[in-house]
Amino acid sequence: MMSTLPRSFRVEAIILRHADWGEADRILHLYSRQYGKLRAVAKGARRPKSRKAGHVEPFTRVILQLARGRDLPIVTQAETVNAYLPLRDDLVKTATASTVVELLDRFTYDEGHENVAIFNLLADTLERIVTLPDPWVAVRYYEVQVLELLGYRPQLTFCVNCEAEIQPVSQYFSFSQGGVVCPRCGVGLPGMYEISMEALKYLRHFQRSSFPEAQRARPRPEVRDEAERILQGYITYLLERQLNSPRFLKEVKN
Repeated sequence: MMSTLPRSFRVEAIILRHADWGEADRILHLYSRQYGKLRAVAKGARRPKSRKAGHVEPFTRVILQLARGRDLPIVTQAETVNAYLPLRDDLVKTATASTVVELLDRFTYDEGHENVAIFNLLADTLERIVTLPDPWVAVRYYEVQVLELLGYRPQLTFCVNCEAEIQPVSQYFSFSQGGVVCPRCGVGLPGMYEISMEALKYLRHFQRSSFPEAQRARPRPEVRDEAERILQGYITYLLERQLNSPRFLKEVKN
């Protein structure tokens, strides 16, 4: 991908995570508006007097000037657009933001082409975690929309087995088939998880609505747990591994 990048270019990006490199450098994993997911080197970012250090922390929205390096682009200038500071002052918000960032990080690879919809969704969701007293709807909406934008949209309207329209009764959900299975097809089959019509209704709502519309959702606690469990199970199946952040978030809340 390096050969397709300009020699010097400017990106707006959100830092997903970073890793120490060498004696004083950091490798940044970031999602940019212009080129999707990228990695870049912030030279000297771990030095106490580095001017870049405060601009390249996780969850930070930044403008970066990058120069094409031999292996990875090199950060030559960094400017913070939004530090989302409340995410660092509240451990629950930190853990919640981590679930959002880890999901995108695990699902995407270095791309080299823009995906403005995903960038905007990520930025909007971090802002919602900062500002909303309870960001549960914002995070579930984000998960459903990320699956949509990355091509993993679950089928929630028709049975994935017989293609019959789903009726207003409890159904099954199949992670391997990517959607809802009607009671007639699902009874006795392995890998089926029961899903109530109420939980299914909210997942459909998040799938087809704008966020202001989705925000009006008021699911009961047990329905929230059910919808979250189905989404997390489907994501785990797709990734073939569990995300670390949801478990960390539960520990923090407890």
